[in-house]
Amino acid sequence: MKKITAILGVLAAVASLSLADSGPEASAKDTKKMVQNNFVETAQKGIKLSGYVDAGYSYNFAGSGSVLPAGQSSGGVTGAPGTVNSRFGSDTASQGDFNLYAVKLALEKALTSENKAQAGFRTDVMIGEDAQYFNNRDSQGNGGVSNYEQNSSSLFLEQAYVSIRAPVGNGWDFKVGKFVSILGYEVIERPANMNITYGLLFQNAYPLWYTGVLSSYKFDDYLDAKLGVVNGSNTDNNLTTSGSSDAVALLAALNVTAPGGNANWSNNFQYSTASESDSSTDVNSNSYPVGNGAADGTFDNPDNGNNNWTVVYNSWGNWAPKFADDKLLFAFDAVLGNSAGNNSNSPNSNNTTWWGAGLYAKYQFNDWFYLASRGEYFGSDNTGKFSNDPDLAGSNCSVSWWEYTLTAGFNVIDNLLIRAEYRLDWGNYIAGQADGTSTNLKNSTSSGPAHYAGAEVVYSF
Repeated sequence: MKKITAILGVLAAVASLSLADSGPEASAKDTKKMVQNNFVETAQKGIKLSGYVDAGYSYNFAGSGSVLPAGQSSGGVTGAPGTVNSRFGSDTASQGDFNLYAVKLALEKALTSENKAQAGFRTDVMIGEDAQYFNNRDSQGNGGVSNYEQNSSSLFLEQAYVSIRAPVGNGWDFKVGKFVSILGYEVIERPANMNITYGLLFQNAYPLWYTGVLSSYKFDDYLDAKLGVVNGSNTDNNLTTSGSSDAVALLAALNVTAPGGNANWSNNFQYSTASESDSSTDVNSNSYPVGNGAADGTFDNPDNGNNNWTVVYNSWGNWAPKFADDKLLFAFDAVLGNSAGNNSNSPNSNNTTWWGAGLYAKYQFNDWFYLASRGEYFGSDNTGKFSNDPDLAGSNCSVSWWEYTLTAGFNVIDNLLIRAEYRLDWGNYIAGQADGTSTNLKNSTSSGPAHYAGAEVVYSF
């Protein structure tokens, strides 16, 4: 009887909330009672909430080419000055643009340093214009969003995983769920990188995230390793299928830390047993070429290919010379990848190889000011990395892109970072597309140079 009475009491309170317009005072009282008696405890020991707000302004001086043909329109939007094909979506808006890059929230219960059986979790959520492009990775018109489709209300689930430690040896850790890529020097969080804009390698060479299992083991203070099995790159579902078997991607990493901890060298490897796909957009909008030679002459169906695979090797490292008293930092990033596709029903099978390298330098002049510099090169033997057009597989369609970036950072107040940046991109097919409905990079109308200037304000907590 007491349970029934309690249930009726709750129902009455809920009903009173729906009558807020007719009885505001009574409704407020009932709401107060419900809040006092029904709540979620969030102040658990070891659980931390962190994040940042990142906003800024960018100006692209690329004036040649157009997202749409001159005089034509799509959805009421007419052609605009050309996009820069080598850049991440939020960094390639035509001419001037204010940006809410991201509101980042991270909730985590980290594993402690104790070598005992324990568990935790981490969840990372991003809201903003960057989230729109992370959900639709491609920026060359191959199915991704365009500048006029930027949406600061977009939501991107960056990570959500359970962490487990098995008390084996020095402690064997596991991540189970969704987690960020093991490849590359730059990360998804802009404020954690040396520069405001994302580099060529981040945009064109590496995946963003995986869904699966990743294990890590630290042998000693100098050597640690990772092994993982995932669905594939940038996919929640197992879409990396060859049509006749279940396919996965295998991950491996080996990191070497120098005595003293002022330098480290990371070697990372990914092998996918079938053509890569991306459930967030279409199969060609991911971070790897597809090249599975579908029978209709396109490369947009992961189930049409067989004997497909993708392999990537990445090496990066950094060094803070001790003679510079932690004011100077050097880093490098290099990648070599290959994707092969073969289909007995089609002559349009494709094999694409890509490579790239980047150098970074940062000098902290004092507590509140630093300069950072980045130079990168990215190349491929054909445009299969960017296009689903099988006619572009020839060597005459190779890609060669360059960029240089200079960034000034100001830590003027605690937790507040202000940065200003200049960037220059150049190379074949670098800017604009003569036909916004085509994925043919050869329709790009400029090889640059494409200039960029921007500023950013970040508050972290």
